[in-house]
Amino acid sequence: MNATSPAGALLLCRAEPETVRPVAHLLRERMLLAPAGGGWSVLVPEGKPWRGGAADVEPVDRVVAGWVIALAVGSAWPVLALWWDGDRAGCTLASGFRRPVGYVWLADGTPAGEDEAMRTFAERLGLDPVQDVQSLEGLTRPDPDADARIRLRGLLAVLTRIGLVLPPGLDPDTPGDRLYAAADDRPEAEPLVWTGWREAVKAELDAVGSSRLGPWMRGPRARILARAQLAVGLPLALWGLRRRGGGWVLAGTLLLAHGALGLAYDRIRDAEDAANRRE
Repeated sequence: MNATSPAGALLLCRAEPETVRPVAHLLRERMLLAPAGGGWSVLVPEGKPWRGGAADVEPVDRVVAGWVIALAVGSAWPVLALWWDGDRAGCTLASGFRRPVGYVWLADGTPAGEDEAMRTFAERLGLDPVQDVQSLEGLTRPDPDADARIRLRGLLAVLTRIGLVLPPGLDPDTPGDRLYAAADDRPEAEPLVWTGWREAVKAELDAVGSSRLGPWMRGPRARILARAQLAVGLPLALWGLRRRGGGWVLAGTLLLAHGALGLAYDRIRDAEDAANRRE
């Protein structure tokens, strides 16, 4: 693949942009963030990991799998990636610490995934267990008139029932560079600018503290969560290194960072409380 690669991806977050922004900063990737309907945001990556030279290019599905895991861990909202290249297209859903689930279609639309994945999608995204599941299961059946792009559009059509509305120009199967340019033309899209670890960590603490995970920031539950993140992050990062998967290494690294930060934050606050009591 190169700069003209057909590969591209969209990251759909079931949260408002102000909630997604601090977590997405930690990916340290050049992306555009925009609202995508009621309670949804979309991240449009520039796509350098899968547009490099032959020696360092990574498959788009592997990269986005790492990204959605990194975004979903420690968040109260699920993340769904839509991805495509010249041979296949698919989707990957991550939600908290639960095992990610995905589905793949060949370029001509031939299903190449597990049917049960669509039921898991519906359950984790809060879709209707009858009507929406039937629509999703239709995407797993052979259809000579539906190629991979039509399959992705069918999935997006189901998600519109729970408020997703993509900005104009963000169409599945568009090459990543053209997709990024289309998003950049939208006035509501904002670039994510890396401002350094100190600001990113502060923003992350603010985001987590205001979420449903806020009560887990301190005390025994916070320590349990932090240790779990460390326990999961280390083997995930090592596995990514063995597989040369940059996305998985990133996910493992962010888990380690979350865990270490959680333990450090708990200890610092305990020390502050002890100092205040002495005064």
